[in-house]
Amino acid sequence: MEDREILRKNQKSKAKSRNWPSFLLIVLLAVIARLVPHIPNFVPITGLALFSGAHFKNKISFLIPLAAMAISDIFLGFHNTIPYVYLSFIVIFFIGRLIKKTSFLAVASASLISAVLFFLITNFGVWQAGSMYPKTVEGLLQCYLMGLPFFRNTVLGDLFYSFLFFYGFKFLPSATSEVANRPDRIG
Repeated sequence: MEDREILRKNQKSKAKSRNWPSFLLIVLLAVIARLVPHIPNFVPITGLALFSGAHFKNKISFLIPLAAMAISDIFLGFHNTIPYVYLSFIVIFFIGRLIKKTSFLAVASASLISAVLFFLITNFGVWQAGSMYPKTVEGLLQCYLMGLPFFRNTVLGDLFYSFLFFYGFKFLPSATSEVANRPDRIG
């Protein structure tokens, strides 16, 4: 029994070490996508957070989207609503945990729910932490109203990148054996 336990732990350790190149590649791609010129709010972080939650069971895998944000924010700048933005991606990561089987409906639904949550959380942060809107119900509603033009691009970007991560990852050589036939998570 003891030999089996040692073998099982060794196999888990090897699987985890195989995942680090995938983690790093995904973070690098997300950082680059945020840094190159792009349509406002058409970014990969929500898709990355959903994908990380769905596919990586490592206890610290919620840091994948946060690492991409933090690295790119070094170049883009930090602002007073960062806690709300990062919190929204942690929530979205856990929405990804709810995806048991990759399907069009599951990915699209999770992506749309995530876009709405991101919109609600971050615009609340703009209202609460900023000085642009009065701290009243009317001010909060005005903040949400002013954020609506950006919401369209958020939805489109979240859908695009969610499908890109969930279906594109299958074509990475190191991931094919781990994810292609995935009923369970890797890591």
